[in-house]
Amino acid sequence: MKESENFIDIQGARVHNLKNVSLKIPREKLVVITGLSGSGKSSLAFDTIYAEGQRRYMETFSAYIRQFLGNLERPDVDKIDGLSPVIAIEQKTTSKSPRSTVGTITELYDYIRLLFARVGTAYSYVSQEKMVNYSDDQILQLILEEYIEKKIIILSPLIKARKGHYRELFESLSRQGFLRVRVDGEIMDLKPGMRVDRYKTHDIELIVDRIRVKKEENDLKRLIDSIKTAMQYGEESIVLIDLETEQTRFFSRKLMCPSSGISYSLPEPNSFSFNSPKGMCLNCKGLGNQFEVSRNKIIPDDSLSIEKGGIAPLGEMKSNWSFKQMEVIAKRYKFSLSDPIKKIPEQALEVILKGGKEKFSIASNSLGITRDYKIDYEGIENFIKNQFDNTDSTGIKRWAQSYMDEMRCSVCEGDRLKQESLNFKIDELNIAEVSALDLGDLYFWFENLSDKLSTNELIVANQIIKEIKSRLRFLLDVGLNYLSLNRSSKSLSGGESQRIRLATQIGSQLVGVLYILDEPSIGLHQRDNEKLINSLQSLRDIGNSVIVVEHDKDMILRADHIIDIGPMAGKNGGEIISQGSPKMLKKQQTLTAQYLNHQKKIELPKIRRKGNGKSIILSGCTGNNLKNIDVEIPLGIMIGVSGVSGSGKS
Repeated sequence: MKESENFIDIQGARVHNLKNVSLKIPREKLVVITGLSGSGKSSLAFDTIYAEGQRRYMETFSAYIRQFLGNLERPDVDKIDGLSPVIAIEQKTTSKSPRSTVGTITELYDYIRLLFARVGTAYSYVSQEKMVNYSDDQILQLILEEYIEKKIIILSPLIKARKGHYRELFESLSRQGFLRVRVDGEIMDLKPGMRVDRYKTHDIELIVDRIRVKKEENDLKRLIDSIKTAMQYGEESIVLIDLETEQTRFFSRKLMCPSSGISYSLPEPNSFSFNSPKGMCLNCKGLGNQFEVSRNKIIPDDSLSIEKGGIAPLGEMKSNWSFKQMEVIAKRYKFSLSDPIKKIPEQALEVILKGGKEKFSIASNSLGITRDYKIDYEGIENFIKNQFDNTDSTGIKRWAQSYMDEMRCSVCEGDRLKQESLNFKIDELNIAEVSALDLGDLYFWFENLSDKLSTNELIVANQIIKEIKSRLRFLLDVGLNYLSLNRSSKSLSGGESQRIRLATQIGSQLVGVLYILDEPSIGLHQRDNEKLINSLQSLRDIGNSVIVVEHDKDMILRADHIIDIGPMAGKNGGEIISQGSPKMLKKQQTLTAQYLNHQKKIELPKIRRKGNGKSIILSGCTGNNLKNIDVEIPLGIMIGVSGVSGSGKS
């Protein structure tokens, strides 16, 4: 290989404060760029090398595509030779989307969804029994075994515990030639205009056939046709009633509870995705949290009157429709708008907040007449909720949100998924419980999972488990064992996001790539530093070049090649003052070398400030992994918050 192919050759770099810098950076090595803050490290690594790599990548697209992407400006450098495809792993939060989690950005959750779809065992959320499903041949065989020479009714379940009068449904069935239905356990003839109580919940089943089960050819053909018809109308489920014992039995092509008859669709990976309508909790739309109107924010001070702005969204008294309705409500419940809110009758306050419709009359003794009034008010809480849910205006949504609190979803309890999805289990854990495990515990769970699966399940799951363990290993190797897959990505620190992206890149096993990292050790405890350095070295060892902008002593000393930029910061920096191995750097008289050789050190103060005697008190902190802690932080002094990575500092 030519010498030029072993190096990235940079000639005349002048980006920002770089002073016409020329240097050769060895390829397929771990290279650390160090120096004072502001000396020009990022200008060289990101604004010169990475920017040129991105520009060259863009130039590989056709002119047609580039017109939509725009052109990147060439960095202020004379020439760069030997540049590989570049990937930058910077200090920035991976995503601010509430739908993005550690599991989604590492793609681990995708593999776990696939695992649950393939080998998850379904349980009924009603009876907790294991769900069953049958093929048409199995259903026929079971009926012939259990009901031979018995008279049965074959029904299709149409409505399960839903309200409505269902007049249109009954008319449609009648037009198709059906004669009877079973409503709430009672068999009825279909009649013109038939309907049920719309305000009660109903179970409605269509009676497809009454038949005595026999093995004769004609009887068997009729039974098979009736089963197919019942399956068609019952969405792949049927109900059988033994007319002698009146016992009910459920059969389904789908997963079905043998006791209650509820059924689940056959699982697929999307059934466990909180970003898909097939899997997400419909109440919170897969977010795990929902905004609820807060009465304390609507009425922050109940000693004020409505007239004086006691109801915050309405403000002070004005001549508008809302206050006209307030006056009518005040007449109905005999209070004044000048009364403090705490003295308003509770029933009246409910109408103001929740809304109401009512007509009433008030007789005037002095005038000798009776006036009619009408309350037709949506309610302040309902109005705010409707504005938040239905508006397209960001400003109005923000206004509504100011009177709301973010609460855990009352349906899924923060698990983000439908009830059905949460009742598929592997080794007695559902997918939300698996996602809540720390990555270290999750790896241990997968290590032992093979022993808990059957032979057939293991054939299906083996490759998936192998891939999951491989990706988990990379995350553990960069010191992220304390995170869980359900951790929201917007709650991650910059260092954590960077290490997740690093682990993902290691897992991708790309070769011949130039990786540029921006202080990956930031926020990392010394306990985990070794894991990070080993991960970077493994990237190098498979045939990649790694450039790290770094101040960390351990990282500098473990590098193959060090570039020290200085001598100072800003306009006094931008020069290469030292370049070579760690041993060569220590022989120099640069600021970095003086600190590495302990010629200079950060002196501990002999006198500590006492502060001003005041303090901030935090009570009951429970964010992320904090365990209801109370903290007193003294003011007027410099405070350090320390602890191992992931202990809860941020």
